[in-house]
Amino acid sequence: MRAFTEPSELRRLVREGLGPGCRVTGVERLRGGSKKGVYRLALTGAGAPPTVIAYSWAPQENFWPSVPTAHPSGVAPFLSAHHTLQAAGVRTPHVLYASEPDNLALVEDIPGDTLETTFTTAPARAAKALAKLAVALDHMAAHTSPADHTSEDVTLAQALDDLTEAAARDPRINAATAALADRLHELHAALTPRATYSLVHGELGPDHILLTPDTHPVLIDIESLTHSDPEQEHAFLRLRFGPHYAPLSRPTLNPTRLSLHTVALHLSLVAGPLRLLDGDFPHRDAMHGIAEHNTREALRLVGVMS
Repeated sequence: MRAFTEPSELRRLVREGLGPGCRVTGVERLRGGSKKGVYRLALTGAGAPPTVIAYSWAPQENFWPSVPTAHPSGVAPFLSAHHTLQAAGVRTPHVLYASEPDNLALVEDIPGDTLETTFTTAPARAAKALAKLAVALDHMAAHTSPADHTSEDVTLAQALDDLTEAAARDPRINAATAALADRLHELHAALTPRATYSLVHGELGPDHILLTPDTHPVLIDIESLTHSDPEQEHAFLRLRFGPHYAPLSRPTLNPTRLSLHTVALHLSLVAGPLRLLDGDFPHRDAMHGIAEHNTREALRLVGVMS
């Protein structure tokens, strides 16, 4: 049985970060996250907010098997991403306290639903949030950095690795390996390097966006933030937002780059979930569903019926 972060550690974090007069009266582990634990802490004490969120990047919170992953994890990349998004004018939960030696952080608890839930419960509110999210994405696109790598080369190499892993785990991908590899190389060969890259979240689904009472989007799960092609972000947005994506689309996106990132994304979302299922990740049906959907989409892109 996996042991998660001890409540005593979270109580100590609150005392250190918010003062000895602040006391934890309740601890709730929230669903989600495969690399960190997320906890809602109920508080009492003079000046204490009613609740805060605690992040724990302790080893026992990481469900991934002991294989290197493409994205960093921990309080250091979290704090770096938080500061970068602040500089770009993009809202994330306010950091109340962070302990880098312990890989723990306290952040504000944003009341209300995710954007994903609001699509169903309050469509008009969701439409307002989408318009504000489009502005935030424009701020991120304008936050550029000189290229210190070649995005399309990194994407191709990672996609070929994911293809090899997915092919070893799914016979349908294995049978289409040559077609998928040819498509990746074809798209890659059609591109020329860029001089600058934009700020991208990397996993910006509507479940990673909280809404403030005034419908302002607040980005969470930000540790994968990096500078890369905006098309990388939009491949993910298009997949996760589905029929709600149109307000986020931009005419400046390069269609060939978008296609390369889309094929790469589908392969990543086959290999990654299947690798995660090698361990004891609890939400297994959801991971199987992600892998199956992206298997079908990857095969569809090269004209293979699953």
